[in-house]
Amino acid sequence: MTYRPRSEFLHVLIERGFLADCTDLQGLDEALRAGPLPAYIGYDATATSLHVGHLLNIMLLRWYQRCGHKPITLMGGGTTKVGDPSFRSEERPLLGPEQIAANIAGMKQVFAKYLTYGDGDTDALMLDNADWLDGLNYLEFLRDVGRHFSVNRMLAFESVKSRLDREQSLSFLEFNYMILQAYDFVEINRRHGCRLQMGGSDQWGNIVSGIDLARRLADAELFGLTTPLLTTSDGRKMGKSAGGAIWLNADMLSPYDFWQFWRNTTDADVGRFLKLYTELPVDECERLGALQGSEVNQAKIRLANEVTTLCHGAEAAAAAEATARAVFERGELGEELPTLALTSAELGDGVSIAQLFVRAGLARSGKEAKRLIADGGARANDAPVSDPGQMVSAADLAAPLKLTAGKKRHALVTLTQDAPQG
Repeated sequence: MTYRPRSEFLHVLIERGFLADCTDLQGLDEALRAGPLPAYIGYDATATSLHVGHLLNIMLLRWYQRCGHKPITLMGGGTTKVGDPSFRSEERPLLGPEQIAANIAGMKQVFAKYLTYGDGDTDALMLDNADWLDGLNYLEFLRDVGRHFSVNRMLAFESVKSRLDREQSLSFLEFNYMILQAYDFVEINRRHGCRLQMGGSDQWGNIVSGIDLARRLADAELFGLTTPLLTTSDGRKMGKSAGGAIWLNADMLSPYDFWQFWRNTTDADVGRFLKLYTELPVDECERLGALQGSEVNQAKIRLANEVTTLCHGAEAAAAAEATARAVFERGELGEELPTLALTSAELGDGVSIAQLFVRAGLARSGKEAKRLIADGGARANDAPVSDPGQMVSAADLAAPLKLTAGKKRHALVTLTQDAPQG
């Protein structure tokens, strides 16, 4: 990189490893130095919670606000009805208005933890693109906006080209997505003076299309900036685990499991993740990331505590660490472990140990539970489980039963009193 940005925000991005590409680095640098600049990232409402895969760009918005600028979170109430085809192998399931509204409500809970919303120059703003997309007249939109898009160019975008190269169907509905996202940028610029769109590298084509459309329709000078698409050092997609997505809402993933995800970070990723997902000074991140041998575990605990504090609060982080120490260092049953509470009616004459692993969230299916047991990775109260058909009765649950999958995933199974009949 030959140009050295002078704005605080771009300095932070480059120093901490957030920057992948920028449409005009020098132009954006000058715009950022001129005063508070609105910038947005869009989020389609495909689930009731965001997950760790979104966290990089949420931290990007948080740094943007900390550096004296105005972040905008755009909820995709309109575009979710179409579905982003970027690098997907198949069309997303179409959601109805009620589910989309419920998903947006769940996502808002996450943003409130990381950003300060309000009416000030640097207060965050939340928008919903359904406000302008739902009322579009189709023929007018085709005439005024669609004519500016080249199908040849759209087909050349890597996100579309990779789908077609694999001979996987791309519906006309999905093909419209990039036009709608480009139009979002035009509308947010017109309504709120927003001149910067940020997102992951997979959004580069959509961002550039918005910049080009704004120049054609309004002669506006806009900017685009992307972050790298992260994988862990062992090649896994960031935010995925054996148990599925790492959700940011506590009702979808316990703070303890969230803490454990970060505690289990691969040694080679610790320093990089400290820079991206915490607000610790860069030199401290580098010091912790350079630790070797058993000392690196302290860096992982620091990472888990810092990230969990931002997402769930300091008390949740401290409780998760205390539970982990009780379970791993002293062999106790930690109070914060995920718990499956069975009633006598649910237990009946007994439940197979394989089914308990499934119901406790330690395996996604009976087949996976049986494979875990066959591979020697299942334990009950720290004793190896060898028979997936072993029955667990009320007598076995007189005290909480600790299930363990692998070395680091645990859950408790308890027996509760049946609810009285009304």
